[in-house]
Amino acid sequence: MKTALSAAALLLAVAAPSAVFAQAAQTASAAAYSVESTDIGTLLDNPAAKAILDKYLPGFSSNPQIDMARSMTLKSVQQYSPDTMTDDTLAKVQADLAKLPAKK
Repeated sequence: MKTALSAAALLLAVAAPSAVFAQAAQTASAAAYSVESTDIGTLLDNPAAKAILDKYLPGFSSNPQIDMARSMTLKSVQQYSPDTMTDDTLAKVQADLAKLPAKK
């Protein structure tokens, strides 16, 4: 009996923090802007996010064809401009987007 209680306590001690961290990560990823899941229109409509795009992708927000891409994500548009929208560039954009307040 004592061994079973000790095992249960140990299991809870190990599992509880993991569950808390998993929930926090899920909440953070759901609330933050993302190059993989946030559409370009949403990013352009947020002045701070738009400034980040213009910082790493000069001329992106003023491109005459940008309206056609508003429903797409940066990651999905990458295939059309792989030399400009490199994985490194998108990582930098993502790092700055992660610093923005969560979407309302």
